[in-house]
Amino acid sequence: MKKAVRVYASLRERVRMEWILYLLAFVFILIADSIGQIKIPVWKGTFIIFPIFYALFLGILTGPNVLKILDDKKVKAASGLVGVAILPFVAKLGINAGANISIVISAGPALLLQEFGNLCTIFLAMPIALMLGLKREAIGATHSINRETNLALMQDMFGADSPEAQGSLSVYIVGGMVGTIYFGFMASMAAATGLFHPYALGMASGVGAGILMSSAVAALSEVMPAWADQIAAMASASETISGIDGIYMAIFLGVPLCNFLYRKLEPTLGRLTKSGQELAGKN
Repeated sequence: MKKAVRVYASLRERVRMEWILYLLAFVFILIADSIGQIKIPVWKGTFIIFPIFYALFLGILTGPNVLKILDDKKVKAASGLVGVAILPFVAKLGINAGANISIVISAGPALLLQEFGNLCTIFLAMPIALMLGLKREAIGATHSINRETNLALMQDMFGADSPEAQGSLSVYIVGGMVGTIYFGFMASMAAATGLFHPYALGMASGVGAGILMSSAVAALSEVMPAWADQIAAMASASETISGIDGIYMAIFLGVPLCNFLYRKLEPTLGRLTKSGQELAGKN
């Protein structure tokens, strides 16, 4: 009986603290949905600004660093709700992929092997991060696409307050704000070249980030309307598989590779960055 009372009291306190989060989320949804998508044609591609961009922007405005409507305690509580909120979307991905299972099977091992292609971006991202002045933050920032599971991985491996976790969190935030616009544009430009099969473009859209996948699929559906269903099916299957094997790729390949490149490149690139900063300070 006492345990039940404690649980009830805990739930009551949590609801009392979090009610404003639900209220603000509902208001943000209404505002974002009323604005809708904004499409900006650029050559053969299209910039698509999705409602999630407005919702994220409004969330930042209400945070403790701007309007201070929410304090740090509520922000921390909100972060725990992300996983719950995204579960219906994950279920939708599985249903979509299951309804088009024949298309998914026809892709063969490509869906499983594509994660190696995602790892190749480390060789480009790590040097750029170091040249921008990042230190150990570069490992967290470049080891993966940096979504919810990767944030948890960095905190578990290095600690919540570690530079690696801070680098991962930074890319997570930027990916949500800027990545949705960039990813959709990049997908439409890739489709415009005519070099890639719609199945390949669909698979490339599912990198383990639901909002990025949605952005790419929406853009590809605009460019290739006749292939919209097939692209969505391949993207859903790819997204699901990336979410499953992506975390293991990060643990056993991504993070060790980043550590190796950091040890090899940081002494040289870090020195160049430091020299540039010193020169700028003298001027």
